[in-house]
Amino acid sequence: MSNWEILWSARDVFWRGFLSTLQIFGFSSLLAFLLGCLVVFLLEGARPRLRVPLRIFIDGMRMLPFLVLAYLLYYGLPSLGIRLNAWTAGIIALVIYHGAYFAEIFRGSRSTLAQGQIEAATAQGFSIPNMFLRIILPQLILRTRPLIGNQLIIGLKDTAFLVIITVRELTAAANSLSSTYFIPMEAFIVVIGFYWAISLGLDVFIKQLGRFGTKRGFENG
Repeated sequence: MSNWEILWSARDVFWRGFLSTLQIFGFSSLLAFLLGCLVVFLLEGARPRLRVPLRIFIDGMRMLPFLVLAYLLYYGLPSLGIRLNAWTAGIIALVIYHGAYFAEIFRGSRSTLAQGQIEAATAQGFSIPNMFLRIILPQLILRTRPLIGNQLIIGLKDTAFLVIITVRELTAAANSLSSTYFIPMEAFIVVIGFYWAISLGLDVFIKQLGRFGTKRGFENG
């Protein structure tokens, strides 16, 4: 039996790893995106004493390697009496780490929006939450969609680090088959194919988002 035939016979292992990676990536990306939006919203009308901790959170996450954060949550917290299972620790690590990056992307784009829009919305009686959801956030998302796409792909690749805290995802599936049958080359080529497929799907989604924004006129905002 050739190495590829061995992998085909173990396709259920890859399929389970693929579904696990999709679940982790989808769930954590959605929550990280929402966290980024929330942080930018809080910065929008923040008092100085709230602005400082938000900036510390963003800068702190940007300076911290994701691998170290995952280690801390899974292996470090038990020393403080907090024990998380591997999946929960992985999701939390992805959410807070990439949430900070989403917040920084949106914050940078927010600084380039014309102040006249905000003044006009305020004159029309928009509250800050209403103005943020209906005027600011749609423009931030559509203007930064290439950066959002890049951040999503980075988040997808970071799911592979979760193998170090025993999360059973794609890389863990490849590790398992590689160590059992001694076929690392073929096993990891298959994993690369799965990651490429997801990344291409993300690329198509971001392009469709851009076309939607163009039709709605957000490009001229």
